[in-house]
Amino acid sequence: MKLSKTEEQLMQHLWKLEKAFMKDILEQYNEPKPATTTIATLLKRMTDKGYVAYKTFGKSREYYPLIQKADYFSNHLNGLIKNFFNDSASQFASFFTKETNLSDTELKELRKIIDQQIKDKTE
Repeated sequence: MKLSKTEEQLMQHLWKLEKAFMKDILEQYNEPKPATTTIATLLKRMTDKGYVAYKTFGKSREYYPLIQKADYFSNHLNGLIKNFFNDSASQFASFFTKETNLSDTELKELRKIIDQQIKDKTE
């Protein structure tokens, strides 16, 4: 199950903080800050989806992510490749390198990364 844009924004704060009480999360938002009830609703939905858990301390809850940022991004990116590029990493790479106006230096850096991955897999 995917996170909504507002859930992703809240998740970004949780990844940054690693664990946080409601007041800590609210402090991360710019003005105008969302209502506490809005954040509570988002946290409940994210808990139900399995992305967030909490520990109870008296009447307070300390929230923490159940998925690492890199894992979430990887799953999200793999979904994009599957849904928009016919499950073809080559089609994605072609689109990415053509449509993002990468500099020669950036393209060379990407080549080095790919060459290193190939080397690592063959060793």
